[in-house]
Amino acid sequence: MADFAKERDWDQFHSPRNLLLAMVGEVGELSEIFQWKGEVPKGLPDWEGEEKQHLGEELSDVLLYLIRLSDICGVDLGKAVLRKLELNALKYPVNLCKGSYKKYKHIHNNATTTTSTSIINDSKNGVADNAV
Repeated sequence: MADFAKERDWDQFHSPRNLLLAMVGEVGELSEIFQWKGEVPKGLPDWEGEEKQHLGEELSDVLLYLIRLSDICGVDLGKAVLRKLELNALKYPVNLCKGSYKKYKHIHNNATTTTSTSIINDSKNGVADNAV
């Protein structure tokens, strides 16, 4: 992505704000594909090949902007994703969350919330970073 932008002299336009707004625009285009369709089953079995190809293009646009934004911001996206998965595993333990759509604050009782929050806060402060 960096080479692609550099070859076209686009670095001058790729500020974090501009990339974020461009990505949000692409998310809007992605949303338009699903607008008015109601719920659709996994795998999109009723969609034409052309519709799926268009979906793939819009998903790719969002991903490319996300990758470029993370690069410009100096965030190792792969490392950040692994860390976030670890934090989510602590925040949403299987025994409390399996089959539930509820958010964190609604699934934990006070004792569990305090313990999990302490673990998550420790992780944010670097205590658990070696796990990722």
